[in-house]
Amino acid sequence: MVLSATPCSLARSSLEEMLDSLRQRDEEEEKKKDSPPALPARPASRARLPPARRSLPNDFKVCGGSERVAPENGVGANVESEVKQRDLGQKRRRGGFGSKRVKKDVESPYVALSSTASSGVVWELEGDDDSISYFIKKKLRVWCRQPRGQWELGTIESTSGEEASVSLSNGNVMKVVRSEILPANPDVLEGVDDLIKLGYLNEPSVLHNLTSRYSQGMVYSKAGPILIALNPFKDLQMYGNDYVSAYRHRFTDSPHVYAIADAAYNRMIRDEVNQSIIISGESGSGKTETAKIALQYLAALGGGGSWAIENEILQINCILEAFGNAKTSRNNNSSRFGKLIEIHFSSVGKICGAKIQTLLLEKSRVVQLASGERSYHIFYQLCAGSSSGLKDRLNLRAVSEYKYLVQSDCMSIDGVDDAKNFHQLMKALDTVQICKEDQDLIFKMLAAILWLGNISFQVDSENHIEVVNDEAVTSAAQLMGCSSRELMTALSTHKVQSDNDTIAKNLTLRQAIERRDAIAKFIYASLFDWLVEQVNKSLEVGKKCTGKSISILDIYGFQTFQKNSFEEFYINYANERIQQHFNRHLFKLEKEDYELDGIDWTKVDFEDNQGCLDLFEKKSLGLLSLLDEESNSPKASDLTFANKLKHHLDTNPCFKGERGRAFRVRHHAGEVLYDTNDFLEKNRDTLSSDSIQFLSSCNCELLQLFSKMFNQSQKQSVATKFKGQLFKLMHQLESTTPHFICCIKPNAKQLPGIYDDSLVLQQLRCCGVLEVVRLSRAGYPTRMAHQEFSRRYGFLLSEATVSQDPLSISVAVLQKFNIPSEMYHVGYTKLYLRAGQIDALENKRKQVLQGILGIQKCFRGHQARGYFCELKNGVTTLQSFILGENTRRKYGVVMKSSITIYSRKLEEIHAIILLQSVIRGWLVRRDASQVNRLKKYPENAKPRQKSHMKIPEVKDLSKEPVHKLLSALTELQRQVDKADAIVEEKEEENAELREQLKRSERKRIEYETKMKSMEEAWQKQMASLQMSLVAARKSLAPENATVQPVRRDFVLPRGYDSEDATSMGSRTPGGSTPMFSGSLSVSEAGRQVNGTLTTVSNLMKEFEQQRQNFDDEVKALNEVKPGQSGCSNSVEELQQLKHRFEGWRKQYKVRLRETKARLHKSEKSRRTWWGKLSSRA
Repeated sequence: MVLSATPCSLARSSLEEMLDSLRQRDEEEEKKKDSPPALPARPASRARLPPARRSLPNDFKVCGGSERVAPENGVGANVESEVKQRDLGQKRRRGGFGSKRVKKDVESPYVALSSTASSGVVWELEGDDDSISYFIKKKLRVWCRQPRGQWELGTIESTSGEEASVSLSNGNVMKVVRSEILPANPDVLEGVDDLIKLGYLNEPSVLHNLTSRYSQGMVYSKAGPILIALNPFKDLQMYGNDYVSAYRHRFTDSPHVYAIADAAYNRMIRDEVNQSIIISGESGSGKTETAKIALQYLAALGGGGSWAIENEILQINCILEAFGNAKTSRNNNSSRFGKLIEIHFSSVGKICGAKIQTLLLEKSRVVQLASGERSYHIFYQLCAGSSSGLKDRLNLRAVSEYKYLVQSDCMSIDGVDDAKNFHQLMKALDTVQICKEDQDLIFKMLAAILWLGNISFQVDSENHIEVVNDEAVTSAAQLMGCSSRELMTALSTHKVQSDNDTIAKNLTLRQAIERRDAIAKFIYASLFDWLVEQVNKSLEVGKKCTGKSISILDIYGFQTFQKNSFEEFYINYANERIQQHFNRHLFKLEKEDYELDGIDWTKVDFEDNQGCLDLFEKKSLGLLSLLDEESNSPKASDLTFANKLKHHLDTNPCFKGERGRAFRVRHHAGEVLYDTNDFLEKNRDTLSSDSIQFLSSCNCELLQLFSKMFNQSQKQSVATKFKGQLFKLMHQLESTTPHFICCIKPNAKQLPGIYDDSLVLQQLRCCGVLEVVRLSRAGYPTRMAHQEFSRRYGFLLSEATVSQDPLSISVAVLQKFNIPSEMYHVGYTKLYLRAGQIDALENKRKQVLQGILGIQKCFRGHQARGYFCELKNGVTTLQSFILGENTRRKYGVVMKSSITIYSRKLEEIHAIILLQSVIRGWLVRRDASQVNRLKKYPENAKPRQKSHMKIPEVKDLSKEPVHKLLSALTELQRQVDKADAIVEEKEEENAELREQLKRSERKRIEYETKMKSMEEAWQKQMASLQMSLVAARKSLAPENATVQPVRRDFVLPRGYDSEDATSMGSRTPGGSTPMFSGSLSVSEAGRQVNGTLTTVSNLMKEFEQQRQNFDDEVKALNEVKPGQSGCSNSVEELQQLKHRFEGWRKQYKVRLRETKARLHKSEKSRRTWWGKLSSRA
């Protein structure tokens, strides 16, 4: 059974439902027979039936609305549909939404398309006659075309036949033909961010919506899958880290370059498919800045890996703009080359490297400039921002002194600081790891090119040219590493090989200029390619490359001037190929997918540019083929090339011949008039062998490398080389999922706030924006293979109730989550979803995954905690064993040491016991010998001095029995023990005496400290007394000149403040210290010490009292009452006071010495007594 779509109408918007309700209400009120027209129904499907191998399962069923089912034999039942298709095919417009037959003689970078001839059929959803009639009848707001072609918004006032009177917004009323009226959207839809949301999709409604948003500073709008970016020509506060974070975390969904870059990144991570961001638009529409914004977002999104590589990627734009961008008549920063920046990501989504691919550089801009344009930025930056040392090394001058730069009379750009940009370029070169030596070589080559342009020629009388040997030749030769003579010879002569000889032939003036310019162009182009190669080495991916990448294409925009030359020719050809890629992915591939999967689809008309591409690329008779053919002919000229084009291509609808050397090509963006002047010479891009040999002989490393690379590469024409690069680029883009950004230039004056409707509309038509919006509204933008869909969302179902067939799983998922049948369509191999449906499924999938992750988190946490507890118990047990073993080992060591110490103490105890036994034995034997001696000589015994121990009377031991002797020994032992007790008591007394001596010593130290302080105070007082005496002497001197002067050396005696003070501070005064006898008690010693301390205290009191008395007397002498004459009496009193002080001082000194001697004696007696006491003990 084959599933087909339901013949229901298209999904209707809220505006259309509102219109239907208005129509029904009008029918009830007016009760008229005529009613407003209904929306057109979707046409019947004309998709081919699938082959048998792609048939769906026999038991496949879909619940829901009514559906048409085709018979199993594969024959369609709708014959009338095929007939209508055949009839409509004759009325189809060229370039309709269908595949073209690919001719065999046309080259294409794509795989061959379907060979069936078909084209598009248009079903207009808005603006049909019935809807216009309804708007006219109800007098609603409409758009009417003005005589100048502009659209104005107005309200229908009245109708008369095919004309209607429309009241415009400015109050004027004009009559408009019915065909010049289009329906307008209500105010509620004004300024929507996506053109798909417009109820009526027509050109004036789109222009009005974009104008409304542009006036509010919202330069980004969506047109289905395309982002429309209007160039504001000013800085907007809608970039930076805050906006990056907002789009990264989905806090906002408004249209932005960040949103496109974020979508590309997420699709790359989710689908594991390479992505590409293709930025298209005319020159000056802001493509370069848009590419930089996308690059900044990707660097922030893929950050966290190696910030060095991310910073390098951000800095490459500065380098490429300096060497590859220039000011043109339409753009101050126009890219004069194409570039594809391929950013590689690691498996975790972090940037791991990048690669830059470039398309053909516009070399002619180095030597030839149009009026009002500039050469590449780097020349002006070098002259303005280089340091004085660099200028001296390169012999640089101002920009106005170089002929290559002044020929256009434009040497600066308003608002651009070339010196500041040069400093930024230097930082960028350092960031991408271009060493200082290589930077110097780069600047040498740039300066050499500038000096080459200043080389001039002169013609002699024989029409031979000579190079003027001036500063330009000398500077250029020095920078290139050759002599001036070698450079002049290379520019003025041409070597011709004749037989075995080489003849040097002089060049004409034109040939010499062309050779000079050819060398300059070759050096700059080779330098640019070498610099890109060095940057790629710095950005090399390395081992972390996973094959996932996002490519950003920034290529020169479509250009048309009053005079268009070879450069505009291949730039516009590249734009035609980019537009074809745009059409292929948004129109042709859509149609192929719908037809192959049997999807009921709506034809959308679009402007196909395949005919223009055939004009360029057709073999033998294409523009590029004819250009190469004429370039290879030695006798061909630009005029013969133009005539050949007219002869072979005059019948092509995209070509139109003009008079002379001009011809026209009808591009997708409009007709362009080309002048074939210099076409052949620029296409040949010749560089003579003499020039290559000259460059290889120079000492400069770069020039030798450039000449070597030129010899190794196969020589091709510019057109062939550019075509090959472009085809390679298209092949690479075909393997990626594209994301389109359409840049629009709102005005040609490059001023903010100006909006030119006609210019914007022309660009929208060239990009096919309206057709894309219609396709997105009527089609299914999201599609996934059944296997992929079931793999991604199949886990949301119960495995017990779903079969393993991917198609059945896909339908079951849609039914489970109540996706309406008109929101999806089931194809043979894919599932097609309308916009927004995949987001709903992704949200549900995310919720389920979060729940699963929550359960897994809890289970894994429980499992980890259990494992941790087991591990902890094991560790505790192991620690207990280890700690026990360590404790036992420590205990064993302690026990061994304790036993050793105990054994030593035991030996000491045994020695002490042995000593005591020996002493006690000796004492017993001594007493026993005395007893025996008394017993033996009783008569001769003399009385002995009284002993401390009373010995019992010794009786005759021989007469006494043995037991008496034993009792005597016992008594003797008892007395010995008593003596030991007495000795212990004496030792305790000695300990007490030692404590008392320590206390006395502390008190003595305190007294000595007080004596020292007292002595210092006394010295100060004596010094003040001397000062007072001197003052009194001076006051009395004038009245009694005969009085003897007071001694200036009246100071304390030397012995008083040194020896006596020291002795007084170390000893205590007192009487003679008596010698302690053996029976001196402790209390007597204490009284002796206290007496000495009392004497010291009395001396201190006496000193304080005398000091106070002397001070008072000195003060009394200094006080002289006015009116009294007592000078002689005062002098006498002063002399008396001095004599009294001297006498008291002598007496006090004697007493201090006596006290000192007493302290000495007391200390000596204490030591003697202590020694005796110790000896007695």
